Amino acid sequence: MLRSFIEFFSFSDPNVVYVVVGTLLIGASSSIVGCFTVLRKRSLVGDAIAHAVLPGVCLAFLLHGEKDPLILLLGAFISGWISIIVIDLIVENTRIKTDAALGIVLSVFFGLGILLLTHIQKTGNASQSGLDSFLFGKAASIVGADLYTFGAVAVLLMVAVFAFFREFTLISFDPNYAQSIGMPVKWYQLVLSSLTVLAVTVGIQAVGVVLMAALLITPAVAARFWTHRLWLMIVLAALIGAIANVSGAFISYAAPRMPTGPWIIVVLTFLAMFSMFFAPQRGFLSKWRKARSSKARIFEENVLKLLYQLEEKDGNKKVDRSIQEMLKRRDWKHSEVKAALKRLDRRALVTGQSENWRLSQEGRMEGQRIVRIHRLWELYLTTVMKVAPDHVHETAEVMEHIINPPLEKKLMRLLNKPERDPHDSPIPYAEDDI
Repeated sequence: MLRSFIEFFSFSDPNVVYVVVGTLLIGASSSIVGCFTVLRKRSLVGDAIAHAVLPGVCLAFLLHGEKDPLILLLGAFISGWISIIVIDLIVENTRIKTDAALGIVLSVFFGLGILLLTHIQKTGNASQSGLDSFLFGKAASIVGADLYTFGAVAVLLMVAVFAFFREFTLISFDPNYAQSIGMPVKWYQLVLSSLTVLAVTVGIQAVGVVLMAALLITPAVAARFWTHRLWLMIVLAALIGAIANVSGAFISYAAPRMPTGPWIIVVLTFLAMFSMFFAPQRGFLSKWRKARSSKARIFEENVLKLLYQLEEKDGNKKVDRSIQEMLKRRDWKHSEVKAALKRLDRRALVTGQSENWRLSQEGRMEGQRIVRIHRLWELYLTTVMKVAPDHVHETAEVMEHIINPPLEKKLMRLLNKPERDPHDSPIPYAEDDI
């Protein structure tokens, strides 16, 4: 494996250079366009285009009689572009939704392509050899002449995205606003769709029509987990696409019986899954940690609130409260309460040990704040929103953990700093609120 790695990345073999550079250009350019496809929520369009280019490839071969790459790619582009127009016409002029239109166009065009491919195979034309590689791709067949085509397409895509970045961003996020300021939305959508067709047309030579949608969409999806900024998403998508394409080419080189295209998609899927789980802000692991932390915080605040209510009930701030006493008031687990009390003890909000605890001065102020918000919100619902008093408790249980200090002060001013809630319980204020 080490020997293969050194041989591959020394780039001493011209075929390796062709495959690496070619897949790099294909992966990066497809990923850039794929970002806008994902943001426009038209991910399946890439799959429809990829399948729709097959009849164009076959017709171009039948008309030209030879397997000229440029002619075949031109036929693929025209066929893919027509498929986009047909999808838009179906959606605009019928009751058929976009997903159904995509399914219709995909199946009809791909079926026509298979029929034409079968016909070509029966003609006995010697030039047909390798034509079926458009179905599953054959990155290893990339030659030096192909790099000029891939390079030209990659440059064209990047220049177009850079030139129309603002317009593409607007039509991807808010086409209605773009139309309201006089932007020709339909025209820019057509340009973006044409660029998508061009990216798909070039990419099918590496991974084929079956897997091309993954090459277009997966890098953008993976990049979306890492950032909220579009320009950074585009850069990351291009980088992810490039890494996956080079990795797939290397695996195919190290294991000659392994096809390059499918391995590119496998690596892309691995990178997407890694992003899905480990991205710092939007990954599943990060969201799980945040949800767990938020759940623990809410439970701790409920414990502080209950301890404050127990003090409020008997007016004794110096007596320890047992966990069993707390469990009589709330349907909690003993282990959860004990763990929460230990965490609160580390934050100096409660004092005690084992089964008996009391609020510290800081913990008392925090428990008082939660109770105050709860009762203010109940009063707001009954006086301003006209909600019945017996319907406000559950909503207040949620809002007491959400309302921040500025909103709390605004709520007090709106209600004119009331003394009692709808259930005639006193609303406790901090000294600086009085």
